[in-house]
Amino acid sequence: MSLERCDWCGNNPLYVRYHDEEWGVPVRDDRALFEMLVLDGAQAGLSWLTILRKRDHYRRAFDGFDPELVACYDDRRIAQLLADLGIVRNRLKIAAAVNNAKAYLTLRDRHGALGPFLWRYVGGAPRQNAWKSLAEVPAKTPEAELMSRDLKRLGFSFVGPTICYAFMQAAGMVNDHLTGCFRHRELA
Repeated sequence: MSLERCDWCGNNPLYVRYHDEEWGVPVRDDRALFEMLVLDGAQAGLSWLTILRKRDHYRRAFDGFDPELVACYDDRRIAQLLADLGIVRNRLKIAAAVNNAKAYLTLRDRHGALGPFLWRYVGGAPRQNAWKSLAEVPAKTPEAELMSRDLKRLGFSFVGPTICYAFMQAAGMVNDHLTGCFRHRELA
């Protein structure tokens, strides 16, 4: 017997594993959340499957997404990343990752840990949605718009409302698995 899944994951084994094991699982670890923000920004205009295929290489290329290290990348290091075939070689996206590491450090100094700062947009607990079809799932919400504005005020880039909502979905801040999907019940 096969399990019913959200339509978006299709049948690619990497995508199915991501859907079944990661997407929508609540994440509160600061480094993991920083990684997710950077990768969601890198995904802009591309398929998430493209980023998933490159994720392990991204982790190596960006020093495990250690914000302290990434914030110190200089022009030479950025040039190396622009030549790295294992990541999306887009100057603006790479610069955004470095910029966001700096903004992360500013946020941490002003507001404390990243996790509690981001989770406050959903009151600290995953929002349980009950979408029956992909057509019902919004591309952004008022909470994502507020998160986007606040992050931009702190200096983050590539954090528009649509990227923020995709981030919220992936980080388990909202349960947007469709009601017919086996993961919806598991994460409720």
